[in-house]
Order: sequence, then C-alpha cells, then structure tokens
Amino acid sequence: MNSKKWSVTDQPMSGNNRMLLGFSSIFFALALLVTPYGAAQTSPVPIRFLLTFDDGPAANIYNNSTEQVLDVLAHNTVQPGIKAIFFTQTRAVNGGGTAIGRKLMQREWSEGHLLAFHTATPRHSNHRYLTDQELAETLQTGISDLTGITGVAPQLVRPPFWNYDLRTFTAYQQAGLHMLLTDLSANDGKIWGVNFSFHKHSNLLKMLTDFKPHWLAGELPVVDGAVPVIVTFHDVNTYTSNHIEVYLQILLQVASELDMPTTREPFYNQRDAIERAALARTISDGSHREQLPGFWDWLWH
Repeated sequence: MNSKKWSVTDQPMSGNNRMLLGFSSIFFALALLVTPYGAAQTSPVPIRFLLTFDDGPAANIYNNSTEQVLDVLAHNTVQPGIKAIFFTQTRAVNGGGTAIGRKLMQREWSEGHLLAFHTATPRHSNHRYLTDQELAETLQTGISDLTGITGVAPQLVRPPFWNYDLRTFTAYQQAGLHMLLTDLSANDGKIWGVNFSFHKHSNLLKMLTDFKPHWLAGELPVVDGAVPVIVTFHDVNTYTSNHIEVYLQILLQVASELDMPTTREPFYNQRDAIERAALARTISDGSHREQLPGFWDWLWH
C-alpha cells in the first residue's frame, strides 16, 4: 500500500487562508526590493564639509584675497551663504595687525563666520620655538584681540605650521583653547612664488580616500546628523581666492566619486553649528601625533 505524507499545503485552503498567503508573498517581495539579500541594513552617516582658512586676514588695499574669499562664500553657484572658520593672525604686520586686517576680522564675524586663533606674533611664529612665558603671553594677546572683536573668547586654535608638542598643547588647554587640525588640505599654504596648482582634484581625492575608511568604521563623531570633514585653505593665497568656487565644486565631485553622501546642504552655514562640529573634532591627547596634511606630516614626523 502506498503511503503519502500530508502537509498543510496539501490540504484544501479556505478563502481567508489564501488571502493571508497572498499578502505574505507581497510583503516578502517588497522586502527583497527594499533590502537586497546580504545588503547592509543601515546607511553610513552623511558627511558635511567644514571649511577653515589659515593665516589671514590679508591686508592688501586692492585685490584683497580675504575679501574675495568672503564674497565667494556668500555668493556662489554651489551653496550661497557658506560659513567658515578663520584661524587668524591678529598681530601680523602684513595682516591682522593692520587697520585693513582688523576691519576684515570684524567683517568675518559680522557675516556669521567663526574667528579662531592662529598667531598673535608679528610674524608666523612657530609656537614650539617660544619660551613658556612668550607662548602664554601671545595666547592671551590673541584671545584678547579676538574677544574685543566678537565679545566672546575664542575656543579654537590651530598651531602655526601644524607643529605642536605636549608642552604647547598643554599651554593651549590652560588658555581655554582646543586644538583643531584637519582632514583635507588644499596644500595652498606652501605655494611660494609659484601661484598655481595642477593637482587640486587629485590631491583632495587622495585625502578623502584616506579619510573614508575611518568614516565607514564609525570612528568619527556625528554632530547634528553628519560627520564633519575639516577642510583647510589659506585666505592669504590669491590662487585660492581666485579658485575657491572651483574648490567647492571639487569637494562635491570627489565625495560623489567615492560614494560618500553629503547632507542636503553639504557646507556649514551657521556659526553655532560650525563651532559644535569643530569642537567635536578637536584633539584631546597632545602626546599622540595625529596625521598631518601632506608635506607637514613628513616634516614633523
């Protein structure tokens, strides 16, 4: 005698059971369309570019590069109204120490940018070469200069030449300053005499490529729904000021090439949001040598 194993599907189905089976099949098919088998269940947090400018303001009467940078940030085809951090040289004899320089720092603040400290010496002095007393005095001078413009003490510092050690880092902290380095750099601060660049795209692409694994691994802080990517330029460089809109376009292009989604507004446009993002990316351990941009990593390491 032949035997037969009966299963649920062998049994006659009622109308209600057939309807439930049909709905289950539809929901399963939709799930496959939305989340392919084996795909990640969550998307990476989008990035947002935080622009910073070092060494300014410029003091030229005509064709002032800092003025041009400010004009382009306010009015451009990529995202009008971009705000940035300006790491200023408040006493530079050819910049912040002049009447034009002081007026430009006031303009930066009044237009919603964030002022931060770079130097308060007549020249672009390396903090590591200053004595403890000289360093403490120049930090207090710079803090006083910027507080006089903004009404609030600055919280951010970037060491000249990207050069720091535990001694200077400790001095920054004692002065209430937090050190911000960078993820990407246009390397425009080392163009002396030759004012052009053939590698704008390839340079930023390489640096963002190096940054990407840390972003994918979730190693970076998320602030206001985005991972801040710190980008450095020099507003005293006329090549930069003449090509700043091109740089903005390149940043979006390399992010797209690397499949790194940006926020709806890919650049910061509010001072308080800039400060929150920057403080989240500051260095907390001065004894550990961080990766520095381009040439400087080789020089100081």
